[in-house]
Amino acid sequence: MSLIRALSKELEARSDNSLRALFAARPDLISPMAPDFAALAARASARVSVQRVLERLTKPEMQVLETLHLCTNADTGHSVSATGLKKVIAGSTLSALEPILAKLQELALIHRADPPAASNSQPNSRQRFYLPVGSLKDVIGIYPAGLGRSYTELVRLQPAFAQRVVQLVAELHHCGLDIHPASTPMDAALSLQRWTSSPETVRAILATAPERTLGLLDKFGSWAMGAVPQAQRRASVTHESADVGPVDWLLARGLLVPLDAGHVELPHSVGIALRGGAIIDDFTLSPPVPELGHTSAALRRNAAMGAIAETLRLTSEVLFSVREQPLATLRSGGVGVRELRRLAESIRCGVHETALLLEFCALAGLVRLDVDSSTWIQPPSLEWLSLPRQEQWLWLVNAWLASERAPSMVGQPLPGSTSGSPSHPGSAGSTINALSAEAQRPDAPVVRRRILEILNELTVEAAAPDGKAPVLDARAVLQRAEWTQPRMSRRFSSLVRGILEEATLLGLMGSGAFTQLGSAIALGHPEEAMTLLGEHLPAAVNHILLQADLTAVAPGYLAPELSETLLLMADAEGQGPASIYRFSTASIRKALDAGQDAESLLAFLREHSATDVPQPLAYLVQDTASRHGRLRIGSSASFIQSDDESAITDLLQEARTSALSLVRIAPTVLTSSASPKETARVLRELGLSPAVQDSEPAVVRFKRTAAVPGSARPVYTAPRTAPPDDDVEAQLSVLRQHRAVPADATGEASTQLGLETLQKAIRLKQAVTMNVVDSLGNANTETVVPVSVSGGRVRVFDPGKETERVLSIHRIIDVEPAGELRK
Repeated sequence: MSLIRALSKELEARSDNSLRALFAARPDLISPMAPDFAALAARASARVSVQRVLERLTKPEMQVLETLHLCTNADTGHSVSATGLKKVIAGSTLSALEPILAKLQELALIHRADPPAASNSQPNSRQRFYLPVGSLKDVIGIYPAGLGRSYTELVRLQPAFAQRVVQLVAELHHCGLDIHPASTPMDAALSLQRWTSSPETVRAILATAPERTLGLLDKFGSWAMGAVPQAQRRASVTHESADVGPVDWLLARGLLVPLDAGHVELPHSVGIALRGGAIIDDFTLSPPVPELGHTSAALRRNAAMGAIAETLRLTSEVLFSVREQPLATLRSGGVGVRELRRLAESIRCGVHETALLLEFCALAGLVRLDVDSSTWIQPPSLEWLSLPRQEQWLWLVNAWLASERAPSMVGQPLPGSTSGSPSHPGSAGSTINALSAEAQRPDAPVVRRRILEILNELTVEAAAPDGKAPVLDARAVLQRAEWTQPRMSRRFSSLVRGILEEATLLGLMGSGAFTQLGSAIALGHPEEAMTLLGEHLPAAVNHILLQADLTAVAPGYLAPELSETLLLMADAEGQGPASIYRFSTASIRKALDAGQDAESLLAFLREHSATDVPQPLAYLVQDTASRHGRLRIGSSASFIQSDDESAITDLLQEARTSALSLVRIAPTVLTSSASPKETARVLRELGLSPAVQDSEPAVVRFKRTAAVPGSARPVYTAPRTAPPDDDVEAQLSVLRQHRAVPADATGEASTQLGLETLQKAIRLKQAVTMNVVDSLGNANTETVVPVSVSGGRVRVFDPGKETERVLSIHRIIDVEPAGELRK
């Protein structure tokens, strides 16, 4: 019977609760809704759907599934039971295998089958036999369980090996080895297969192997293919010298098979023999326990709080710097190395850390790309700047969790590039630039959340009774990830180090350990995280210490508004929270250019200084102000005029018009450095109705209307893995109306059934009868032998006409087996 039809019958026999569990685990099966059980089985057997569900299986579950795949043959109906699997999975028990098989069946990856014809089991035996879905072979790949292909398959697929295998067997027989000579490549492959089928025989063969041979074979323990220089060299067992190397020795005996000029493969029977006759030799239900160091809870908390406070401070400085001078973009996208270095110098930070902070600002919406000027700017009226520090932190964390960007990829080499240094992002165009498209990773939210869950699991498991926290690194996380989701290990390995670095900047990691904040976020409790942060995060400082040497010392993390104004009138020096700000003629002039005067500057210093304003500083401010502005020069691209004097005053005080650089030159007139079109756009965003008049150059008039609300904060919600309950119940209702599986499936299921029939016929070299529609819409029945199928086309051989041709699969209405082709 067809595997899809068999699975369809099994799904139909399931209870509604069983189907609900299936849809929760594989929501893609009902998106869109399946019309009947035949279509549902076809979807469950589809390659893409099977690949998705395999990504969520643990290592022991994958080992059982791969072993079941190797021990079954759907073409001959050879199924396998838990008892049969136990014989080839070392260390397994029936009590361990049966729950795993039940889960795989619940996921519709395997289904019940009749016992094989040669089985000794009784009809009423309690053993359950299984077959996998048909697409499993394509999804798992050519090396299931890390084992290579058989000698017969290698002879069929490797012409160079097929030409040499007869001579190889003859040389082995001539040297007195217990192997039967052969006259054809296939017979020679069978001889090699029988010769290496016993672990004892392989051990006896390797007893005379050169030194380092066993060490070389150990490298094939988890993967059957390896890279070897000059793999196709003609090694011969009859012309070996005393100093022959392990590779030549193995090639001469057929224990390694050359694939091309640089790769070899360990055949299936040799791999099984090296594992002691078992397909799986490292089966265990317990995940590996890494060896971890520990740190104190106080060190972890202090490191996390310090990282959060520093990240918030530097983020504020990045925003101030971007507002003062927007970041230009490259033609290829992103921010170049020169702009990044300029930003790093302005915030007194390293280039790599600056790139991370800039990425955080972009993914949180704190900076955005202005398409008109091709620069990254700060949006007007940014709510983040006025929020409490706990809410600022949660804003960044939510945006980071939901972002499809991987900030730590900035500075890494571009795909295909071998040059470039991580410490110099964007150098020579060989590395990934900040804010460029190359840092996009659509799978980042899923991988990021899974890594946080693993960090929490490891922290809970390794919790010390004295309250110490385990120190976790990328190696420990990868080790657990490779056990929980081995099919996603490559994705984890490429992102885990960067995610740990980003988590450290956000305080989810501290002193190398996972923090309580990280645990609350991993478990989906942001309110608890904010409460913890409010208890331990040092309060922002609202005062400075002025000194007679024209400097100000910040005795801690300054409030954002205080830091912003101080940066406007002084130049920051050094790094860290206790920064030094130096006043100079140039820095005071910068504040005066921004619209301040001497009285407002001195009033600000008196308000926020814990000491009196030193006389030298007061003289500097007054003297600079007295010489400033005697002549005023400015540029203007447009004017704003209104008869309503109070409306002009309100507009000048509106924070969201800061990008227009408004200056009042008369009670009812403002000037702007922006173009009339840009000025009108900003005013419309404020809910105003400006009119741009061409008769008067660059004049914008407006009337007062309602204001528009500010931007919303990012809110993170975990990716939904299960479909909505209403969708599930609707799908069950449809399936209940189509309980019977049709004898001739149509629609969605018919395509999959036709492909299944074609693929089986190709494997067994059988003829099929196809109903094919030509370009005029006429249906013709043909009996042909399918040769290959790919890309929506099938290549067939017509034995009656002795010709080959290619057919489009969408023109095939029906496919049925026509019996074995006679040779």
